[in-house]
Amino acid sequence: MNRMTVAEARAGFADVLNRATYARERTVITRHDEDVAAIISVDELQLLDALIERYEDDSDVADARAALLEAREDRAAWGDIKREFDL
Repeated sequence: MNRMTVAEARAGFADVLNRATYARERTVITRHDEDVAAIISVDELQLLDALIERYEDDSDVADARAALLEAREDRAAWGDIKREFDL
């Protein structure tokens, strides 16, 4: 993975884009020695988006399962409710 400053990326922008597109080369852009952005191919971006979506779906399913288990633990028997409210 390459690293370059904003100024370097600006000066060689077409080259950076070509390397990302055709060589699948990733370039991290820095400003004041901090990573601020990355240039990657669209294919890698689409893969990243798919992985994020899959992770979010899996996370949502896990959260739903946990909520169902919690709801089952909190439920009360009908007989107990009738006794509590003198029904």
